[in-house]
Amino acid sequence: MMQAAEALADQLTRLGVRRAGLCGDSSVAWILADLACLLAGVVCVPVPVFFSRTQTEHLTERAGLDCLLSGGASNGGEHIGHGVWLRHLPVTAAAAWMPEQTAKITFTSGSTGNPKGVCLSVAQMTATTLALKERLEGVDLERHLCILPLATLLENIAGVYLPLLMGSTVMVAPLQDLGMTGSSGLDIGRLVQGINEHQPQSLILVPELAMALVSAAEQKHLDSNSFRFLAVGGGRVSSDLLARGRAVGLPLYEGYGLSECSSVVALNVPGTEREGAVGKPLSHVRVRVDDRGHILVAGNTHLGYLGDEPAGGEWLDTGDLGSRDAGGFLSVSGRAKNLLITSFGRNISPEWLESELIQAIGARQAVVFGDGDPRPSALVVVQDGRSPEALRSQLDALNNNLPDYARLSGVYIRRQPLSQAEGYLTANGRPVRQQIQADLPTLLAGAFPIFMNLSISNSELSNPPGGSFMAFFDRLQSETAQARAHVTGAPVIEAIREGRFDLNGYTWFLTQAYHHVKHTVPLMMACGGRLPERLEFVRKALVEYIEEEYGHHEWILNDLAACGEDKEAIRHGSPDTSIELMVAYLYDRINRGNPAAFFGMVQVLEGTSIELATPLGEAIQKQLGLPKEAFSYLYSHGALDQEHFEFFRNLMNEITDPDDQQAIIEAARMVYRLYGDMLHSIPVPENRKERRHEAA
Repeated sequence: MMQAAEALADQLTRLGVRRAGLCGDSSVAWILADLACLLAGVVCVPVPVFFSRTQTEHLTERAGLDCLLSGGASNGGEHIGHGVWLRHLPVTAAAAWMPEQTAKITFTSGSTGNPKGVCLSVAQMTATTLALKERLEGVDLERHLCILPLATLLENIAGVYLPLLMGSTVMVAPLQDLGMTGSSGLDIGRLVQGINEHQPQSLILVPELAMALVSAAEQKHLDSNSFRFLAVGGGRVSSDLLARGRAVGLPLYEGYGLSECSSVVALNVPGTEREGAVGKPLSHVRVRVDDRGHILVAGNTHLGYLGDEPAGGEWLDTGDLGSRDAGGFLSVSGRAKNLLITSFGRNISPEWLESELIQAIGARQAVVFGDGDPRPSALVVVQDGRSPEALRSQLDALNNNLPDYARLSGVYIRRQPLSQAEGYLTANGRPVRQQIQADLPTLLAGAFPIFMNLSISNSELSNPPGGSFMAFFDRLQSETAQARAHVTGAPVIEAIREGRFDLNGYTWFLTQAYHHVKHTVPLMMACGGRLPERLEFVRKALVEYIEEEYGHHEWILNDLAACGEDKEAIRHGSPDTSIELMVAYLYDRINRGNPAAFFGMVQVLEGTSIELATPLGEAIQKQLGLPKEAFSYLYSHGALDQEHFEFFRNLMNEITDPDDQQAIIEAARMVYRLYGDMLHSIPVPENRKERRHEAA
């Protein structure tokens, strides 16, 4: 191996390479190229296989790369031996500044913007590797299997350099052979098959992989006999998951680190471990926790970020929150910038709750939110088909084990994973919380809610001081969920997604929209005039709504005209029976019942707009080839109603009278039924595939 690496290093020196990008899948050639760069003094920049083209171009330009090295033939490349290919890159503008001793630049995706490069020296990477070897003394490891991408610094150092230094065998296989795709794609069956075939003694896992392997071992699919040490890092791991793993022969040990500290800072090992902690710091670093709860590290911190002058100072603020006990064990609770502060002034780390949620219900993803709310809530991705009610008992059990201030008030079940393409995940699979928060109304409208503590009585819902608190908006969402399914299950929605929609259906929908939207402002005025003085704050909100909504029915007529319809004929025409009944019902409730019932319509129409307006509008425009002028109503309401819905959520949470709340719930149920009837009546072309199938 060393002869091969030295031969490649000679080639790099002969070709005058100074900075090389290292690309491609996991392979022996990748490792040899990496070692060759170390030997030749070439700055090595691993290129993550999951980086987008834009991120890769940013990395290439920022680092001023001379060439790309890979373990496979590439366009315009030359084979320089031992399976390694080199492709020269064109000369670009001056590269970003980097420290003199830089040997490797590892790019971290971060949570926003372009990835940034962490500059590390040979001495820093060596110090981490030697400290890990010292910590693992007495653990006999002979075979390590790399299942994380080699461009991941943790696998690069602890999965390649460390085993080689210990005299162990490093086994590599194409990621796809191990069921790994992108940053977070996983075929657990292929991963288990690959592990069973290779019989490694050690693995490096992220929490999701650890959870998957524990489940596989519990179902007796995974052969755990060969395992001696399974390191888990990259995110918080619940103590219960570690215990479950140990019970089925998986020796899981949690650790902690970050790229800026050359990957590993602390690690639990056999004989030196503590439940709920990430281990004692390694010997090459010093760790302390300041009075804000921030974890600070000194002794082996990075040279600086590519393009930025070193910040200076002995201690690096990791941005992580944690504590150290009397025995020196370090615990990590989450990121300081992600901290949620409830309306009761309690601090909650979302990462902690997310790890508990994923463990408790077997969710693929979880994002906890609720800054400023009485209690946190969560959006979770569950893909195994379990119904929300089937999940409720597990959620109840989780809440019972959580401190009262951290108990979840609502959990929204989503079937489709959050993706990097949508902007909701970083390249390494962590949630982009700012973007998720911005799109939260849309995400929640498309999810099925489970609201906890539904046994709260009406008297308790009025929120007496010191009593139980359940936000009325959450109750409204929960108690209208079944009625909402009548809207989201309308055949027209599936038809649009399948490309089975025509101009006749679109103009019919717009016509019905005109006949109810023209009543929105009159209904608001009627409601405002009938509200009692105790709801003066609601009347004030209606004034704002009226200003926003005035004239929207004329937008719809203009859309119809852009579709070739006679808008004056529609203005003087009649609506479908369902819309006629819906409008009449609302006027009746305002005049003869509780005027607050009007907000049941707001719940339905604004929530439906958020979930369906923009995506369906884009699909319809693409299918029908209509100008943008035919979509002012749909496009404006998709964006506008997201702001409205957040305003509506806060307004509903201020309504505390049980009679007002019940009137709104009952009206929402009725409007869901009638509006859904209208959607079910939209004419939709026959499914040609089904017709051909029936004919056959």
